[in-house]
Amino acid sequence: MGSPGSDAADALASTLRELAAAQGRDTPAIERLCVLAERPDLPLPLTQQAAQMLTHLNRHAEAERCNARCVAAAPDDPQVLYNWAVALTAVGRLEDAERAYDRVVALAPQDSDAWYNRATLRTQTPACNHVAAIEARLAATAADDARRAALEYALAKELEDLGEHARSFAALERGAAARRRRLSYRVDADTAALAEIARTFDSEWSATPRVGDPDGRPVFIVGLPRSGTTLVDRILSSHSKVVSRGESTALAAAVTRCAGDSLGKADLIRRAARIDAARLGTEYCRTLPAGAAARVIDKTPLNFLYLGLIRAALPAATVIHVRRAPLDVCYAMYKTLFRTAYPFSYSLDDLAQYYIAYDALMAHWRRTLQGPLLEIDYEELVTHQEAVSRRLIAHCGLDWEPQVLEFERNAAPTLTASAAQVRRPIYTSSMDLWRRYASELAPLRERLAAAGVRTH
Repeated sequence: MGSPGSDAADALASTLRELAAAQGRDTPAIERLCVLAERPDLPLPLTQQAAQMLTHLNRHAEAERCNARCVAAAPDDPQVLYNWAVALTAVGRLEDAERAYDRVVALAPQDSDAWYNRATLRTQTPACNHVAAIEARLAATAADDARRAALEYALAKELEDLGEHARSFAALERGAAARRRRLSYRVDADTAALAEIARTFDSEWSATPRVGDPDGRPVFIVGLPRSGTTLVDRILSSHSKVVSRGESTALAAAVTRCAGDSLGKADLIRRAARIDAARLGTEYCRTLPAGAAARVIDKTPLNFLYLGLIRAALPAATVIHVRRAPLDVCYAMYKTLFRTAYPFSYSLDDLAQYYIAYDALMAHWRRTLQGPLLEIDYEELVTHQEAVSRRLIAHCGLDWEPQVLEFERNAAPTLTASAAQVRRPIYTSSMDLWRRYASELAPLRERLAAAGVRTH
């Protein structure tokens, strides 16, 4: 008979394998993982695996505790400290996260992601910033080193905080160009896919009667990244009857499972149009977190691609589209290092082309979509917080609760690019921020205007 510790390790290893096979779908194994991961007598490598899976499942509070035990076991391991800093950010312990990143940078100065993540945690000040240290690190980093990109993004963020806009944009251009050079990405493929979605899910398809899953819990918040989707998520999830699953691949994965093997994006789109709506809705709802919440938010910006399928498969779902002024949202994407996501964000040309395609697809959904679609403007939300918040709550079919106006008190974890910002009360300083870079963004503005996008 093994020891209690070895039995728990075996059970945890088995649970991790089960969850990997389940591809993130909600199963009793998730709750079993949360219990087993609390054991203090597990081997460090297995505890690290558990923390990684918990992060993947958006169970950030449990992941933070798991990572804290890893740090206690290996206090000078920079990767262990880095993972803890990420978890601390997710649960809103931003000062602790900054101290953890400080330690990572001291132990492993070559970890440029730590430099960038640290820069995003707060507004830098003349009395407290890392500009000189970042510039020194850049000077010590080879010109062709992939790690330069994150350092340049960190420098751009801190210089913008200090009001040095010309130097900030120059660093941002260098960082974005360095990142873009390493991507084998063609924006044409994405924009062609958006056009194919509109052709396939046309007015005739949308008007064809279908029977979906009647579950009314899902709330889809869609839009471009950095448009304000996280802010809307935090407002709604401050309501006592709402929980958020954060950003999730659950819908895309359900579409892929139901559509079957495909020969590329265009084939997948055509196959998706033939999916049994009820099956897709049920497949998606199987992934919803357990509990008694009346509404469950899926805040995955690019789910705007699937609005036709959402309406067919989940006719009782709530759908909210968050819009933001084109130049502000494009600049906000351009200055954010997403790493593996949103590859169109590292070039102003790619951004212009993708925005135009997004704008056209949303116009198509407005013409054809069956059922209600609430569209919220970021600028109206931050200037008329209560009025727009009331509209959001009403659209979800819920009674008003005043605590949604204090979303910054929402203790629920979040790990999006806006994780630090949503811990603050609402602010308007990001409105018209693009104007500080009007000359640098002039080609983007001209490209959007030529396509008929209003940029003022």
